[in-house]
Amino acid sequence: MTWLELADGVHARRYEHLDQTLGLVVGAERCLVIDTGCDEVHGAAFAAEIREITALPWVVVITHAHFDHHFGTAAFLPCPVWAHERCRDALIREGESDRAAWVRRLAGQPEAERLAAARLVLPDHLLTHSVQLDLGGGRSVELVHPGVAHTDHDVAVHVPDAGVLFAGDLVEQGAPPSIGPDAHPAHWPSALGRLLALEPATIVPGHGDPVGPDFVAAQRDELSRS
Repeated sequence: MTWLELADGVHARRYEHLDQTLGLVVGAERCLVIDTGCDEVHGAAFAAEIREITALPWVVVITHAHFDHHFGTAAFLPCPVWAHERCRDALIREGESDRAAWVRRLAGQPEAERLAAARLVLPDHLLTHSVQLDLGGGRSVELVHPGVAHTDHDVAVHVPDAGVLFAGDLVEQGAPPSIGPDAHPAHWPSALGRLLALEPATIVPGHGDPVGPDFVAAQRDELSRS
């Protein structure tokens, strides 16, 4: 586990388990937590790690409904929890079955027991296309749904004053993009093109190390050929 400071007040937290990357953006009045981890133990550890950086109240955004990005949310409550409107639908429809599948897959590992005990938290603030969040001190972030891709409800987090974009699993480093049964590979390249149009200097994947726009453009082109 390690913090990466990408810009003033913009941090990525790297984890060995699942090669996962979570995010934190700090303003003058509040901070934004980007994904909450695999379970409440993971979420509580991430929350404590954030408190080493800032004591500001937090807002949470869930990039999509896959288990490793949201089952830690209960550790951050009470707070606003943002997601795409279809993310909430997916959690209601598939959250428990997704949990059960991963508990079976992780059987025999401590993560399985922790995931089984985690509370499923539904987002209470929903977006359709995009929304601006004011973190104070002149720092605003934009939550962006660039179109269907890894899921039908992916949300990226753009920090324009820092030139940083948190892409969730729209981008992966260290492994190919994960194309599951709920993915839309034919539309994924267009979604990445919309993110690149924001002209970020640094893109943070949901799994792996931060990358530059050339990496994302290459991944877009590879998906186009798939």
